[in-house]
Amino acid sequence: MQKKYEVRNSTIHGNGVFATAPIKEGEFIIEYLGEKIDKEESNSRGLQYEEIAQKTGYGCVYIFELDDEFDIDGNFDYNDAKFINHACRTNCEAINEGDSIKFYATRDIDVGEEILYNYGYAFEHFLDHPCKCGFPECVGYIVAVEDRPKLRKYLKKKHSVSLIKKQAH
Repeated sequence: MQKKYEVRNSTIHGNGVFATAPIKEGEFIIEYLGEKIDKEESNSRGLQYEEIAQKTGYGCVYIFELDDEFDIDGNFDYNDAKFINHACRTNCEAINEGDSIKFYATRDIDVGEEILYNYGYAFEHFLDHPCKCGFPECVGYIVAVEDRPKLRKYLKKKHSVSLIKKQAH
């Protein structure tokens, strides 16, 4: 099967994955490739990758949760899927299929369009993950869809408190 994507610079973040041919809704796009590792090793590598990223300003943690016991470390040159960026408006989803993670289109994707999905980070860690997608519906942080109303409420309350403090001074 011929690939229908390429990796190139993204306006959202670093590199991104872009459609080079039309992709139909429900169509397989790409598999997340890498080394299957247990959670203990995943946590250890994740901390190492974060430390390196903070020091160098380059790179990210390319570890994808596979199931309750294992993750996939995709920090390898052959894993183009690691460059799929997060956005608050998506066009694909990651599906766990046995020991693999595959991305499928959730709507038709046009040539030149960036392939985007929701990383779905937990609300508790939202401050660590600002979103740069720029879509009108962007909530400003990378969080799971189900946590977006909670985040909006939190940010609205925080903004109101900050306005009250400004007016008092």
